[in-house]
Amino acid sequence: MSPVRETTPEHWQRFWTDGRPLHEVYSNQGRLVDQALAEGSLSGRRILEVGAGTGRDTMELVRRGASGYVLDYTFGSLHLMQEHARHLGMPLQLVCADARKLPFRDGSFGLVFHQGLLEHFRDPPSILVENARVLEPGTGTLIVDVPQRWHIYTAAKKVLIAMDKWFAGWETEFSPRELERLIEDQGLEVRRTYGDWMVPGLFYRAARVSLAKAGIKVLPMYPKGPAFWENFWNGLRDWMRGQRWALYTTHVIGVVARKRAVARERAGGDGARRTA
Repeated sequence: MSPVRETTPEHWQRFWTDGRPLHEVYSNQGRLVDQALAEGSLSGRRILEVGAGTGRDTMELVRRGASGYVLDYTFGSLHLMQEHARHLGMPLQLVCADARKLPFRDGSFGLVFHQGLLEHFRDPPSILVENARVLEPGTGTLIVDVPQRWHIYTAAKKVLIAMDKWFAGWETEFSPRELERLIEDQGLEVRRTYGDWMVPGLFYRAARVSLAKAGIKVLPMYPKGPAFWENFWNGLRDWMRGQRWALYTTHVIGVVARKRAVARERAGGDGARRTA
């Protein structure tokens, strides 16, 4: 029997120390920032990005007034974020720790979020239970962003994993309802489920990376077509974002959830509230 593949810190240390500048790492084009801001102002509130990678989303939210904490278990990622934050003159709290054992007190953060993290763990609830624990009750928001199962990206990924060529060693994926259930199982209230498409597409990105490795850097990172073409696709995607079925066409999905406030009476019967 072949050994069970896992994602390890070594996989990510290689990924974040391969010499690429930050601007050469594809971003999520602001979708997590948009989802976070849709829940209200974060000015003055503590936020935590788990498995932060580049930390760009946290830095944008810090720019808008939040107090930012970024957590990762590889020094390569943390060094990249530290250098970028220093260049911007931005305060950022860097923490090296395991996402399954967050070194924070209960109810510490108004927002906890992660993108491209949950799918790398064979026991997703171990991540989510810690996410829920450190959220403020009543107002704390969790955003979880993962690959969507029914997409060509998943098929290509499975082939590479079988060949032991996947950059992260191992990875899974989720359907919209599966992700919602995982979140609900932690006692969180799902407020909405969203999806997004890979732009530019998978084949373009693969071609660009392959050419760049061969020393041919001719393809732009984000190509632009004629205005009418861009407007058509932007309009179509905006319409599809309002359709539940369209989640099954996106390469990523995400859930925005809120931690419920739970009232418990103290022994003295004073009716004071405390975290669950």
